[in-house]
Amino acid sequence: MIIQCVNCHKKFEVEDSLIPDEGRNLTCGSCNHNWFYVPVDNQLNNNIQTKSIDIKNEGIDVVNDKKDEISEKINQITKKPENINAKKKKSSLGLGKILSYIIVGIISFIAIIIVLDTFKSPLQEIFPGLELLLYNLFESIMDINLFLKNLLN
Repeated sequence: MIIQCVNCHKKFEVEDSLIPDEGRNLTCGSCNHNWFYVPVDNQLNNNIQTKSIDIKNEGIDVVNDKKDEISEKINQITKKPENINAKKKKSSLGLGKILSYIIVGIISFIAIIIVLDTFKSPLQEIFPGLELLLYNLFESIMDINLFLKNLLN
């Protein structure tokens, strides 16, 4: 008879007389996995018995599944107020993120202006209107600064 290892699926040829009808422990010569082997005729009888037991237990499993579904629905109903509060917190965090992006954008813009002003002499050869552009940017920043000071007073 041909026996297949349940672990590595390697097949071995074994004499029928070496394995009794009740089965016996075997060790795979390839992966050294140990398992209990029962000849095919006995396995068919055991499978039939196991399937009849599974059919009897199936009704119990269906009841348990329904019980789990009902408990999940109860948990969902009781957790709804927490979900509403979580959504409110997320929306307030979204506003904070937007403001932080705006602040980072303003700081980055000012940093670029400072770098351009620092290197305006060599950059004027590449960009001829750079000095006028930087002057207008500085004047705009000063106007915004004065506007904010007057707004606060």
